[in-house]
Amino acid sequence: MPDPKPVLLLTGASRGIGHATVKLFQERGWRILTVSRQPFSPECRWPSARESHVQADLENLDQIPALAEEVRSRLSDGKLHALVNNAGISPKGREGERMGVMASDAALWTKVLNVNLVSTALLARALLPELERAQGSIVNVTSIAGSRVHPFAGVAYACSKAALAALTREMAHEFGGRGVRANAIAPGEISTSILSEGTDELVAAEVPMRRLGTPAEVAQTIHFLCSSASSYVNGAEIHINGGQHV
Repeated sequence: MPDPKPVLLLTGASRGIGHATVKLFQERGWRILTVSRQPFSPECRWPSARESHVQADLENLDQIPALAEEVRSRLSDGKLHALVNNAGISPKGREGERMGVMASDAALWTKVLNVNLVSTALLARALLPELERAQGSIVNVTSIAGSRVHPFAGVAYACSKAALAALTREMAHEFGGRGVRANAIAPGEISTSILSEGTDELVAAEVPMRRLGTPAEVAQTIHFLCSSASSYVNGAEIHINGGQHV
């Protein structure tokens, strides 16, 4: 029997924006499959969370084909309606400081780029037939750090997010004719458990709205980009930062 619900595949679902996205999509009648490098987390308390989880380490690019095959096996009608690439890592120094060029060795660059960028391209490539059958949507989560030097985000993270914005444009160009849209969201300072010390001062000085964003606000934009309300939006990068980018 075909699944009557549209299906979302979400990477990086174990906290913050990922949690809020799962909650909203479930409220809107979607079925969710989640991916993270950890086994199922008891923090994920939404219905069917355990059986909907797929464990995979996106740093290891050799795991992508098996991940895609596992996802494919869970699609009752061969359709994937949305792929949201939310997984990302931002390594810090020993004292929690940002890591610049001099502090970032080859291993760190490889790790960050594999998780934040290359795995995203390979996963979309592997699941394009399923996305095409559903005339689905890809949403990549970039960052304000991809377009400006950020006091907390390191150089490898910033470069990976800038490249992810470029990858989104490439996907939009290449996949649009096949009925698959690709867009990005670029969050700024969002209220999650991983905020850096000093964020309050940054918000007061640089965010015109003078407050943090919420994961729910980010999730609403993701949902918009995966819905028919955005059916002619392709290749966009939407800033979600209270005006911090202006």
